[in-house]
Amino acid sequence: MTRNFGPGPIDRSEADSSASPVAASPGRHFGAQSYARPLAGLGTFVVVGVIVLIAMGLFQGSFTKTVPVTVVSPRAGLVMNPDAKVKMRGVEVGKVGSIDVRPNGQAVLNLEMQPSQMHLIPANVLVDIVSTSVFGAKYVDLIPPAEPSSQHLQPGAVLQNKDVTVEINTVFQQLTSVLSSIDPAKLNETLGAIASAVNGRGHKIGQTFADFDAFLAKQEPSLPALSHDLEALPVVSNAYADAAPDLIATINNTITISKTLTDEQKNLDTFLLSSIGLADTGNDVVGANRQPLTDVLHLLKPTTDLLNEYHQALWCGIKGSLENLHSPNNTEPMIYAQVFLGFGAERYRYPSNLPKVAATGGPRCENLPVVPYGKAPEFVISDVGTNPQEYGNPQLMWNSDALKQLLYGPIDGPPRNVTQIGQPG
Repeated sequence: MTRNFGPGPIDRSEADSSASPVAASPGRHFGAQSYARPLAGLGTFVVVGVIVLIAMGLFQGSFTKTVPVTVVSPRAGLVMNPDAKVKMRGVEVGKVGSIDVRPNGQAVLNLEMQPSQMHLIPANVLVDIVSTSVFGAKYVDLIPPAEPSSQHLQPGAVLQNKDVTVEINTVFQQLTSVLSSIDPAKLNETLGAIASAVNGRGHKIGQTFADFDAFLAKQEPSLPALSHDLEALPVVSNAYADAAPDLIATINNTITISKTLTDEQKNLDTFLLSSIGLADTGNDVVGANRQPLTDVLHLLKPTTDLLNEYHQALWCGIKGSLENLHSPNNTEPMIYAQVFLGFGAERYRYPSNLPKVAATGGPRCENLPVVPYGKAPEFVISDVGTNPQEYGNPQLMWNSDALKQLLYGPIDGPPRNVTQIGQPG
């Protein structure tokens, strides 16, 4: 058998001899086999496409249920975009769905929060818009307050943000506006003058900064006291400002006194010499009578203690007497008296009715110093020996010696002893 590997003609006899007819098998169709492979390829392509779409949807969170929360901020920032993350303590709890701008310039961030994280966020949570780095994109950071609320964040809540981190773009913009207002020629002259001034003086400037740092280190412990003095300075200044006229008057009076002392110097010397002589005489008198004066003071101590104890009563009496001095005079001389008729008191008994000096209770002003009209002072019972209000005092004696003599004639009294001397029978 001959094989031709070149571009020449094919040997038909060889091809015809190698081909053999294929017999059709029962139940086999060549048309169905021709559509199976394209359909299988199409189905594979559709399945792969569905998997890719599902993966993209899962990545974007299209199949995740979210709850809305709104954040109102003075501005959103230059690098705040939708789909930005919402974090709390570094854990992602949602994302930024969209950003709207109000007519007054405020930015409204529509957050899409994860429902499973809502119960972990307090209702009074704080909001801050920060960035991961200087040039990084911003995200919403939820900051727990110092005293978290017992209620958790509800869907549809509106949170207020006060500050937004300054972007480097804003810094460059402000720096550009500053540089644009500076004249380059004048800036060059200024920088040249500064360079000439500091040229060759680096060591001195460094030493100056080192000395200044050491000086500040010494002054640092006094900063709290200095701060307190600065806070109190306005109050002190106002006080001195209010007292300035009096201070000036005092200074003027001091000048006048100085002039007076200068003019009266001789008289002042004489007065001082006389005072010295009086002091020497006083020392002699007091020194010679030291012990008698001491004894007198010791003797006066009980009297002064008693006067001190009863000073209120003394004041009441003196004050009441002064009230009488200011009272109007009577049109006619008269005496006002109150008379009471009653049974006689108990007869004198020995020795229980002997006089005593044992009253206590301290000073009593009663109605003094101003006594109301028709007011009589209350009767004060004290331990002075005789007490007409004593319990058991019958006031009226029916079984008396005079009654017995009247009814039965002269009769002898009972036997007497020492304790009955002076008593009727």
